[in-house]
Amino acid sequence: MDQTRTLGDRVRDIRKRRGLTQRELADLSGVSDSLIRKLEQGEIGDVRLETAHKIAIALAVPTSTLATESHAANPERGDVQQWAPVLRALDGLHGGEPDEEPTIEGLRRSVSTAILAVLDSRYAELRVMLPDLLRDAGALVTLSVNGTQAEARRLLSQIRQITAFMMAQTWQFDAASKAISLAIGDASDDLTEMAAIDWKCWTLIRQGRLAETRDLASRWADDCEPRISSATPDELSAWGRFLIRASAAAVRDNRPDEAADFLRLARVAAVGVGKDVISQSNPWQVFGPMTVSMFQAQNALIHDRPDVTLNIGRQLEGRAFPLAETWNRHRLDTARAHAALRQYGEAIGVLQQIQHSAPEWLTQQRYARDILGQVIGRRRTLTADMRELADFLHLAM
Repeated sequence: MDQTRTLGDRVRDIRKRRGLTQRELADLSGVSDSLIRKLEQGEIGDVRLETAHKIAIALAVPTSTLATESHAANPERGDVQQWAPVLRALDGLHGGEPDEEPTIEGLRRSVSTAILAVLDSRYAELRVMLPDLLRDAGALVTLSVNGTQAEARRLLSQIRQITAFMMAQTWQFDAASKAISLAIGDASDDLTEMAAIDWKCWTLIRQGRLAETRDLASRWADDCEPRISSATPDELSAWGRFLIRASAAAVRDNRPDEAADFLRLARVAAVGVGKDVISQSNPWQVFGPMTVSMFQAQNALIHDRPDVTLNIGRQLEGRAFPLAETWNRHRLDTARAHAALRQYGEAIGVLQQIQHSAPEWLTQQRYARDILGQVIGRRRTLTADMRELADFLHLAM
């Protein structure tokens, strides 16, 4: 594909090959004809991934045929400033020596504390912890010998994976990519490396780099496919998570059959695991039958089937789930489904529940801001709850 051609050029060429007028394409895709016109005339250089996906469905092409560039938004200035010490530590600029020489056991305990902060979405604590963790782990890798060096490298990989997660969570993708590359290089065993690759897939899909995500995840799924009868839960989880990542990329890339095939294989892995578990080698991710169902609900929403999303959500409601972040992400999908069906009170209620349980996590979710913006855009009058949420999410009104 000629990368020098604009998105508008590609849309116009495919539209004409399909024999469609601009108005017909607008009607089929559900976007305004003025947007199609401005896009093709170069007045608009790019659109959101969701909009590109709608146009791709109407033109019967993969989304990546149209959207060839990253769709990542810029980080907010406050986030860049707050996380600057972590980035300096990632570059080896630690700004001081430890009070005492680090040990493997002490670092292991500190990493466990950091993992709990990730799981509980206590991001302010992580900003304080990560610079020292990066410094101490790097020192241990340098000083360790024989059997202890492999453990030091594994811990350093996990710390850099946490760093990559937080950088991507705050939309600082260049830093996230650097942290992931370092984490992959640090990994001293296959499962730790696969955990780092899993984060890389998540970072890519968060940027809208769909083809890259699908290719990377499917290749690793092929390479690590275990023998079901003898595989450990960690091996099945690693395989299943790659299949989920590939499905998530494929459905956004307007490849529904591929997405369904990946998800069917993921369910095979989930059945082998038996219940949703957090892997020892990937301790901030979860995999199992409920996880697969959540991604099935997400895929249905992308397919414009909010009724299916809500039906799956009702089936999952009230069941114990071991990871709050994944559950909250699913709850955002249910809020979006309610909004799509004009059930605005229900959508606001879900957002309020997440605000109460995970406020630091919710403020970083631009998806939540989009959902609330959709609700507010369709209401003539705003309730006090809507105004309070808009202020919390920094949504301009």
